[in-house]
Amino acid sequence: MKKGYVLFAEPTIQHDLTFNRSVILIAEQNESGTVGFIINKKSDYSTVDLLPEFNINFPIYNGGPVEKENLYFIHKIPSLIKNSIKIKDNLYWGGNFDILVELINENKIKKNEIKFFLGYSGWEKEQLNNEIENKSWILAKNENVEKLPFQEKISIWKDKLEKIGGKYLLWSNSPENPQHN
Repeated sequence: MKKGYVLFAEPTIQHDLTFNRSVILIAEQNESGTVGFIINKKSDYSTVDLLPEFNINFPIYNGGPVEKENLYFIHKIPSLIKNSIKIKDNLYWGGNFDILVELINENKIKKNEIKFFLGYSGWEKEQLNNEIENKSWILAKNENVEKLPFQEKISIWKDKLEKIGGKYLLWSNSPENPQHN
């Protein structure tokens, strides 16, 4: 597992409300564990709801079940946001929040350059590898990662399953709750 990889939830984890149909960008992986953000589940909040210092509205996504009271962000503008952490070429997370607020309020950051999250998804040292071996996740190494998190469409999970085909094609067209079929 490396940062910059993307995880697609296996259809078999449908009873897990947090991760059902989730697409997760891995932002950090080290000897302590793994950190990622769910990139396809928009929350009911926006930046102006939670951050009075923002005068421009950006959507906020549910990043995962860990530290849901904290705001995180990924972006592709490290030259503007100092102290950013590189995930992969042209993809970064975090950075100087005061500079971020100033840039947003001056309308110098576009919505397709940044994405905000409440919480993150985290796994201890071998936990994620075990989940992948147990078929909870589809690991995608060669996705167009730099663009994927900033897409507006939320059907990323469905699109990936359709692309894989086979047994996944049926799941891609099933309702979120199969009992509603």
